[in-house]
Order: sequence, then structure tokens, then C-alpha cells
Amino acid sequence: MSEDFIQGLFAERIGGANFGKSTRLYKFEKIKRAKAEARKANPSAELLDFGVGEPDEMAFSIVVEALKHECAKPENRGYADNGIAELKEAAAQYMERIYGVTGIDPVKEVIHSIGSKPALAMLPDAFINAGDAMLMTIPGYPVMATHTEWNGGRVINLPLKEENGFLPDLDALTPRELKGVKLMYINYPNNPTGAAATPEFFKKVVEFARRNRIIVVHDAAYAALSFDAKPLSFLSVEGAKDVGIEIHSFSKAFNMTGWRLAFLVGNEKVISAFANVKDNYDSGQFIAIQKAGVYALNHSEITEKIAAKYKRRLGLMVEALNGCGFEAAVPKGSFYLYVKAPVSAKKTVAFASAEDVSEYLIKEAHISTVPWDDVGGYLRFSATFMAKDKEDEFRVIEEMKKRLKALELKF
Repeated sequence: MSEDFIQGLFAERIGGANFGKSTRLYKFEKIKRAKAEARKANPSAELLDFGVGEPDEMAFSIVVEALKHECAKPENRGYADNGIAELKEAAAQYMERIYGVTGIDPVKEVIHSIGSKPALAMLPDAFINAGDAMLMTIPGYPVMATHTEWNGGRVINLPLKEENGFLPDLDALTPRELKGVKLMYINYPNNPTGAAATPEFFKKVVEFARRNRIIVVHDAAYAALSFDAKPLSFLSVEGAKDVGIEIHSFSKAFNMTGWRLAFLVGNEKVISAFANVKDNYDSGQFIAIQKAGVYALNHSEITEKIAAKYKRRLGLMVEALNGCGFEAAVPKGSFYLYVKAPVSAKKTVAFASAEDVSEYLIKEAHISTVPWDDVGGYLRFSATFMAKDKEDEFRVIEEMKKRLKALELKF
């Protein structure tokens, strides 16, 4: 057998010579394995999956039909590069109609992306040199932080604490921590906490960013899923476009998760820099998908129906969880409940972390959640669980309540 020289060639950013050798299991792998073990031990038991972070339904039929129509056109077969003008124009109109954000130039201030995840991954390439830094809210979606570190940058975590309404305490940052910071990631309504931002908070972010010369990246994946008020955009605050951009995903607002489509909107220079990086990564999303996206943006009643479903489900979940000792409340947006994890079960089982609780719930009750131990121990319950209709929703949640009660959880 020839010498295995490849093991010594891996980049340090992914582990170097130790790549693939780690025995550490990350929480999502632990959850996956716990699910498999639970199904094997009791194959006839229904696994209630409240850990899923994506819509449980397909895109609406009218959007699917739009895709069918557009994908049959020969003029849509080629490379899209940095996007079609129709999508940029529709995005600018959507921002004004839904969020009240006026004055967006669709040519210079909007660009599409093959989903929001690649956009978050590429942005550090436009701004982070070795030694630079970014601010990252935790718990949260870590992609932008990962790529900052891959570029030799530093990540300063902004803990989201319950006592602060799960908003970062910008005043707690010291001059030393702020030295070299170029980017700041925020995400509201928030994953996983479900917390919503306020105009006052966004105004503070704008002032903070301007004072410290920091670019704001607002991940607005859940922004359109607002339950009790008009959806709020970071760009609706005066001066926001001077300091940053916003990323809007079709995944959550239009049930288009696997379609991989998003758009970035805001500061012209940031958009231009992203376009330059993107041009060296991909050749754009399939034009037919972009045109179906245009159709979706022009039919925002789709999102209203989706939001109504999540609000209904979240209300039922809150009632059930509170009946089992949790402290839950319907969020103002997103489709998540973020609740403190119990400390024990059945009087004799003690938990050291939320991860312990999550694994226990899967093995003992066939209930899947997502644990977070970044800032205290919490569990995330998602309203995107599988259910055939409203009656089935009620059945699933009642079954969850029954199983949780049997565990005698203590908090």
C-alpha cells in the first residue's frame, strides 16, 4: 500500500493533520445518534420531532407552477451570474411594500445569493484579513464566525441573555474588545431564542456601528414571520443603510428551503464587495428559480398564511409546555420556543446540561429538541413538526404533553 500523504496536507482551518481523527461528537450528531438508537429500541413508537429547523410543508403550489413554467423556457437555461434584474426589482419593491423601506436602488443595492448560508460564508472574504475581528451573537447561527476564523480573524461573542430580552448588551464591550472589529452579525427575529428586535434597538445598533466604524450584517431569515405587528427591517431605521446590509431568505417566509434563494439589500459598497467575492464562487442560482422567487415576492399573502399556522401551533405548544413546568411564551416572530431546560427528572435523574436533557427526552420519551448551552441551559422547540392538519397538530402536541408529564421534570 502506498504511503497516505494526504493526511498531512489538510488546511489548518479544518484541523490540519488531525482532520477526521477527532472523537468529539457535536450536539447535532449526538441528536442524530440518539434518534437512531431510540427508533431501534422501540421502532413502533412515534418520534415527535420538535428539533427540525425548516418548514414542514412544500412551497405553495402557485410558486411550484411558476417554476414549472419558467424552467421550460430556453432563455432561462444559462448562467445567472450575479442575478437577474427582475429579482432585484421585485426585492426592492418587496422591501418597500412589506417593511416600508424606501429608496432602494435595485441595480446597486440588491443582489441575490444561493441561499443565505453562502452569503454569510462569503462576507468575511470581502472584509476580514488576518487579525481583524467580528462580533457574533450567541447562541446563534455560526457560519459567519467560522469563516472569519478561517480567514485568520477573531470572533468576539455577544451573549444573548434572558434578562436583556435576548438582545446583545453593546455597552458591555470594552475598547480593547472593539479593536480591529469590522463586522457585526445580528439576527431578529432570533434563532434560537425567538426574540424580536425593536426600532429602538436597531437605532442603537446604527449609532454603535457608526461610532465604531463597523459593518452590520442583519440576518433577516425570520423577519417576515411576524405575529402581532408589521414585520420590522433593520433598514427601516434612519442611517441603517449607511452602516450595513440585510439578508432575506425565501426558505422560511415562502417554504422554499431546498430551492436555495436569498437576497442581500443595503449599503452599495458592501453589496458591491459581496458581488465581487460571489463572482469567484458561483455562477448564480438557476434563472427559473429566481423567477419563481419573483412570483413569491409578489404574493406576500403566502407568508401571511404560513405565519398564521406557526402562531397557532406555537400557542398550543406554549399551553402544553407550561402545563409540564416549563416557562414558555409565544414569541413575536420566528417559529421557535426557547425555554429553560429542567434540572432533573423522575426524582433521581439529574442533568448537567441542556444536551443531557435533549438526549434523555429522545431516549425516554421519543421527543426531539435542540439543546443550547452557550448562555445557560435551554431547549429549542420548533413549530415545524410534522402534522397532517389542525386536528393532527393538536394530537401531536397533546402526545408531547402526556410524555413530558410522565417524566416528572423539575426546574
